[in-house]
Amino acid sequence: MNLRRPWSLRELVQDLRQGRTTPEAAAKRALARIAETDAELRAWVDRTDFLPGAGVPLGVKDIIDLAGVPTRCGSTLRAEAVPATADAAIVTAWRAAGMAPLGKTVTTEFAFFAPGPTRNPAALGHTPGGSSSGSAAAVASGQVPLALGSQTAGSVTRPASYCGVASLVMSHGRYPVTGVTGLSPSLDSHGVFAATAADLALAWSALTGDPARESRPPRILVWSADALDVVEAPMRHALTQAAKRLQDAGATVEPFRDEQLMVELTAAHPVVMAYEAARERATELAVAERLSAPLAQLLQTGAATSADEYETARATIADGAVRLADAFDVVLGPAAPGAAPHGLDATGNPVLSRGWQALGLPVVTIPGFTDPAGLPLGLQLVGRHGGDDELLGHACWAERVLAGDSW
Repeated sequence: MNLRRPWSLRELVQDLRQGRTTPEAAAKRALARIAETDAELRAWVDRTDFLPGAGVPLGVKDIIDLAGVPTRCGSTLRAEAVPATADAAIVTAWRAAGMAPLGKTVTTEFAFFAPGPTRNPAALGHTPGGSSSGSAAAVASGQVPLALGSQTAGSVTRPASYCGVASLVMSHGRYPVTGVTGLSPSLDSHGVFAATAADLALAWSALTGDPARESRPPRILVWSADALDVVEAPMRHALTQAAKRLQDAGATVEPFRDEQLMVELTAAHPVVMAYEAARERATELAVAERLSAPLAQLLQTGAATSADEYETARATIADGAVRLADAFDVVLGPAAPGAAPHGLDATGNPVLSRGWQALGLPVVTIPGFTDPAGLPLGLQLVGRHGGDDELLGHACWAERVLAGDSW
């Protein structure tokens, strides 16, 4: 069964502006789609008392505080959590932008690897990815046009690719993380899912007041990730064909040559994540026997990591930031090794996001590609730190060029 039917934010906003629909009707549509599909998808944990007329329906990942709703973080340790007394800072910002949270979407346990119950709308027997699995599935199925996630390794980029939607990982530090249950302070970034890059650009403009910058054909470095030896043939084909189309449309396309740097950054990332997670989640580490095996192992590994090992990894990341500064307009690469793996007992491999996330760079995933079995494939566009609006402009340009292509 294929339940993938994304809901265009741009079309909804146009309909609202031109009086073809109302906020109340949008809310009813969202609730009806949830009622129709969520017994199969299980994208939601809790729902709020949605106020008709309050704004565009929004999903919120269940590590992000939403006033009046518990933040359970996908963990039995938080099963009896009391409702949050205030919104997280990022939720406050999205409310001010005209969004109205419907409730909490499923996360893996404390935003790490242990899967939740959510299924992939494009193929119910395949993982939706993680950790922002509920938000990706909610957008892909058309339950809401926009949903919030977070990324520490590949928790936004990978689910977007697997479920066939667009996503933005914001530059690290772009918005405060107050009210978010984090894992690794130097790596945790906010994210958001929508149907298309154009929808993301519209949402970004509403959030920040800054429109995505109209893009000239950019200078693109194509990252094949050959040195990591994980990219499957259909994803490799999609990347090659996309690069050719973008070059034909006027982009300057060159290979990304510093593969060794990406190997080093990819190796440094889990050292930093484990070390910081063990300290950020010290309360949970103390009861590791009550955690899922992947999370317990992460925290125990981090507790055993020395300060010298951590500082060495941080130095590698700092050096990488210097070496890549102003080297490109955008990097184009695979968002995941391939399509969503079959089965629901794992969330897939985040390795193709680790290096970029270590640098705290903004990343847009653009959908529209499929493997021979018809499963979604996404490509990631990586921008300069702080250049989220510029990156969204490039992503919108690329999306227009690639629209309608079949791989």
